[in-house]
Amino acid sequence: MNTSALVVMLTTLSLVTGLMLYFFYRVLNTPPKPEPDSFLGNDDDLTRQNVAH
Repeated sequence: MNTSALVVMLTTLSLVTGLMLYFFYRVLNTPPKPEPDSFLGNDDDLTRQNVAH
């Protein structure tokens, strides 16, 4: 393997590894989106909701 091929291989390897680590960091440190506790609050049918009459 000549020098230019080694330089290209190491540059590509370091770039791909750097991008992978960056996106793993972003995925692991992103706060979760707030989700509703249940879908019963969005339900229009009162018979399926736990509403005291």
